[in-house]
Amino acid sequence: MNKDNYIVGVLLGLALPFLGFVLFYEWKFSFFSLTEFLDLLNRQKSILSAMISVSLLLNGALLTYFFQKQNDKTAKGIFFTTCIYAIVAIACKWFL
Repeated sequence: MNKDNYIVGVLLGLALPFLGFVLFYEWKFSFFSLTEFLDLLNRQKSILSAMISVSLLLNGALLTYFFQKQNDKTAKGIFFTTCIYAIVAIACKWFL
């Protein structure tokens, strides 16, 4: 993690919310099978937007870490992907 570049930040920013999705599923919905859970997400879009929002907290923590380490390029890549995920969360809430 010593590289300070945008690509590393974008890749981390894309990957970490997926870890957040898995943790959210395990924390709140592990009693459902994966198929049942995906069906539930399809029926109740508010759960999807909540899941995205919680997952973005992981990006926020990583963003803070890289800014404190003064790896600004990496932090900017994470911030970019966080903004994209936030737009998706808002779109899910408003339009789905």
